[in-house]
Amino acid sequence: MGDQHADQTSTPNDRDLEGYGVIVTGSSRGIGAATAQLLGGRGAGVVVNYRQKAPRAAKVVKQVEEAGGRAVAVGADLTEAEGAQALVDAAVENFGSLNVLVLNASGGMEAGRGEDYALMLNRDAQVLLLRAAMDRMPKGSQVVFVTSHQAHFIYQTPTMDSYEPVAKSKRAGEDALRELIPELDARGITLTVVSGDMIEGTITATLLERAEPGAIENRRESAGKLYSVEEFAAEIAALVGREDLDQGHTELVGGAEDFLAQQ
Repeated sequence: MGDQHADQTSTPNDRDLEGYGVIVTGSSRGIGAATAQLLGGRGAGVVVNYRQKAPRAAKVVKQVEEAGGRAVAVGADLTEAEGAQALVDAAVENFGSLNVLVLNASGGMEAGRGEDYALMLNRDAQVLLLRAAMDRMPKGSQVVFVTSHQAHFIYQTPTMDSYEPVAKSKRAGEDALRELIPELDARGITLTVVSGDMIEGTITATLLERAEPGAIENRRESAGKLYSVEEFAAEIAALVGREDLDQGHTELVGGAEDFLAQQ
């Protein structure tokens, strides 16, 4: 399905995710943490995923619980099959089901992780986790892949040099997930892609600014506005549970007008 920006956004019911098991990858901080808290506020049981920062993940669990949901923190390396399976098992064992998979974790700008790390995390790990999850997800479940305009449009619009390898790996991840749509269709599972511009206050923005000083301000001027972590998380959460979205729908948060103009 083509790129779309839905002007009509549904207002989620207060407890519309009661009884749902949800995994949010990369949720010990930033966008993932904020998304987990919003979904917990709608009654979901949330698996909070972290790689190393257990105390930070425990804080997010507390925030989800305070918002009205249930949560459990699971340390898992998503690039390993054992890590992916641990998240799926945690959702089913703690919350009785796995209904929503939010693929938020990404990276590739970190130092010392190896030149293949971006592709391993942003493509291979996404497919690995979805394959582990889909067999446990009932009909009507939803997968949400979080990406950036810089990645989604990388083959139409050049991006900053230091971000290009990450952008290409995230686009490869999106393409690989879309290739699984026939299998998702057979299981009654919907894939939704949500794309945003550079997000103020994220680790990616911080690393990008360090590599190319002024990059974020330049992007802000071009876009007119950059979303905050909380604003973007609200856009992601608003897509969860939507039943009016086509299979493979791409939600372009903020509209992405300057990217679309270059196609």
